[in-house]
Amino acid sequence: MVQRRNGIIVVLIIIISCGIMAYVEAALVPGYAIKSIIKLTLFFVVPLLILSRQKELRAKSLFQMNGKKLLVPILFGAGVYIFIIAAYFTIGSFFDFSQVAAAITNSSGVEKKEFVWVAIYISFVNSLLEEFFFRGIGFLLLRQVSSRRFAYIFSAAAFSLYHVAIMSSWFSIYLFLLLVVSLFVAGLMFNRLNDKSGSIYTSWLVHMCANFAINTIGFVLFGIM
Repeated sequence: MVQRRNGIIVVLIIIISCGIMAYVEAALVPGYAIKSIIKLTLFFVVPLLILSRQKELRAKSLFQMNGKKLLVPILFGAGVYIFIIAAYFTIGSFFDFSQVAAAITNSSGVEKKEFVWVAIYISFVNSLLEEFFFRGIGFLLLRQVSSRRFAYIFSAAAFSLYHVAIMSSWFSIYLFLLLVVSLFVAGLMFNRLNDKSGSIYTSWLVHMCANFAINTIGFVLFGIM
């Protein structure tokens, strides 16, 4: 009974926080700084306060690090960076990216001159925040109180669908659907990394490298490089 209750708590944390954040992203559309503070509150502060009252769910364990298990994710992350950049420059011509820079500016208020600082924040801080939320709470803790299969699918689906509100106006429908599916697969891969290490740092390293690649493309689209 306690295990089932804790499972429901974890699922509700993910669904409610994602729902509120999606509304903020799509309807309220605040500036990037305000949006980041709201996301930090919904994805870290509130969940940590709720979980601290559940003795069976040890959130602190998510931050343990084993240096011996970081080499593989570092190499994997480097491969992901190379793959994303190579994909953009080889098959990117088949898709229309012309509206992406304008969509980023309109949806988040990020101008060209601010993009460098936002890119740094996204790569290091935002990626860690999402790993704590989607992989730490949504997978590592959820797998303790539910089936491993459910934790895998729920975490990856939540990670993928959450980005719908962010990217829905950025791309054509075909590229958008491709990205949603790709995010779901990426979520499964991130879960696999953390399943083996028991920590969020392994998937964070790969996520960070993926963001490096995406932000590199962003630099190209904004004409920064």
